[in-house]
Amino acid sequence: MDRILIRGGHPLHGDIQISGAKNAALPLMVACLLTDEPLHLSNIPHLVDTAQMATLLAQLGVDISMTGSGEEEAAAGRMITLSVRDIRRTTAPYDIVRKMRASFLVTGPLLARCGKARVSLPGGCAIGARPVDLHLHAFEALGAQITLEDGYVLAEAPRGLKGGRIAFPFVSVGATENALMAAVLADGETVIENAAREPEIGDLIKCLMAMGAHIEGAGTSILRVQGRDRLHGATHAVLPDRIETGTYAMAPAVAGGRLTLRRTDPQLIGALIPVLEAVGVSVELGDGEVTVSSDGHPLRAVDIQTEPYPGFPTDLQAQLMALLATAQGKSHIRETIFENRFMHVPELIRMGADVTVDGDKAVITGVKRLKGAPVMATDLRASMCLVLAGLGAEGETVVNRVYHLDRGFERIEEKLGQCGAEIVRVRGDVAR
Repeated sequence: MDRILIRGGHPLHGDIQISGAKNAALPLMVACLLTDEPLHLSNIPHLVDTAQMATLLAQLGVDISMTGSGEEEAAAGRMITLSVRDIRRTTAPYDIVRKMRASFLVTGPLLARCGKARVSLPGGCAIGARPVDLHLHAFEALGAQITLEDGYVLAEAPRGLKGGRIAFPFVSVGATENALMAAVLADGETVIENAAREPEIGDLIKCLMAMGAHIEGAGTSILRVQGRDRLHGATHAVLPDRIETGTYAMAPAVAGGRLTLRRTDPQLIGALIPVLEAVGVSVELGDGEVTVSSDGHPLRAVDIQTEPYPGFPTDLQAQLMALLATAQGKSHIRETIFENRFMHVPELIRMGADVTVDGDKAVITGVKRLKGAPVMATDLRASMCLVLAGLGAEGETVVNRVYHLDRGFERIEEKLGQCGAEIVRVRGDVAR
């Protein structure tokens, strides 16, 4: 199993090209199931999760081709074309869906286009229960019949879906995406209340409208969808990854130095920028870029709580904790989204961090410096937390189980290495 070795203490200087957003790319790839014409997507990141989604779509009958290597500027030159004139099967099997929760997003498009779907209950990172109840209630609101059988969801609408009112009791990005993709081919108007407002939702809406969908309310919590008989093909560029942007924006605060993040949108990390400034780093915003620099002065403690967009994202919480581990004073983090998202804390403590957890709250008392140690990644964002901690730690840090990283961060060793980090990947059981 691969691991990553980091020798801390090297300030970072240079540019990092931000890749396309994984959390936008996955539902966009699934949207190809809504039309019998080709869907062309550029800026697709090369990740384990996107490869897994491609495998699942191919099993359903999607023809996938790629042009351009994307090597010059991350994935900018990489275009994938997804075409499915006839869906060959409507079953998404357990052996794929269990590996990646986003696979469940095929349910809405299959139900809308074929009138049926049989999809395994999902897996993914172990950061909480995250049931699919909201997805199923949304389908039922559109007239689908739902049954559970042997670990599979059976959804049927033999006479097609009908527009309806979907009122989510709490915000769910995945349920909003699934509801949208079901509603665009439903008969009549669908109103989605308490919809997620994340930029990835807006990117999906932009693509669906390019395919001929009629959707009002993008960027708000109420979406109105006028169903269409069919959608057509389109060309769409995936928006930059705000979590990758935010993660690398924190790196100079941890390791020192100055980084410019290019091919991104500063507005995507609007909730992080004031936090970075509060801890004592400099943030400069440009057209499609963000520059973050640290002058070496001690960082200051801050208090945050995670919230749905536009609040502070849960997907940056672990990385921020790595930063706050060496900030002067006591910082407080409250995690309001996922109940199990402090699993990185024991690993940070192995590196000398002073963190106590009480339910959904963590108190971080800053130490002068972390110490390198062997650590174990528990999920995708926790993995990046440990990498950041290693960049600023004294000595060598070994991050094990880095397959989590490959699910969501593209070419991490290359991007950090070209900016001065001493970071290498050790393949398999190769001794160091």
